[in-house]
Amino acid sequence: MVKIEGMPEEQFYIVGKIVNTQALRGEVRVMATTDFPEERFKIGASLSIFNGDKLVEEVKVDGHRLHKNFNLLHFKGKDNINDVEKFKGMDLKVAGSEREMDSLEENEYYYDDIIGLEVHTTDGRNLGKIREIISLPSTNDVWSIQQPNKGKDILIPYIEDVVLDILLDEGKVIIDPMPGLIDDVDDDEDETEKGDN
Repeated sequence: MVKIEGMPEEQFYIVGKIVNTQALRGEVRVMATTDFPEERFKIGASLSIFNGDKLVEEVKVDGHRLHKNFNLLHFKGKDNINDVEKFKGMDLKVAGSEREMDSLEENEYYYDDIIGLEVHTTDGRNLGKIREIISLPSTNDVWSIQQPNKGKDILIPYIEDVVLDILLDEGKVIIDPMPGLIDDVDDDEDETEKGDN
């Protein structure tokens, strides 16, 4: 939550990270962390730039294009590389009031609704918690699940055949892993048990 003088506290949600500048005319390269880049980065969209928890500046998008795996954005009044270089490494966020205007389709969720949910298999095994969502261009997202035993993360594709149910109220996801998807998890657990004897 951020308190802006004269306004009630506002919740902000991260939609991208400014990873670099692009050329000399004030564009920035953004690694999107939203499933809705076409909405969040459209011309006229209002965004807030944060350095950690500190609001640095509010900006309005007046240019957006795709280049490789990046969204290239231009902000109104920022026409030179010197105007935007200071933003490198900072987060782009959208105000909660903006996000509330979105209408999600059935089975659409915000990343922050999913991150932190426990992942259980259909046979009841707890695989861990969703630590990160990896958004891949022109394919499905991949969920990185941090195992409770601190082994390496499990990568699960967010596809209908694998993710059966998302139970936000219960804080968990039910999956039916394809053969071979989490077999090495069982092997890691077996090795741990053998080493403890």
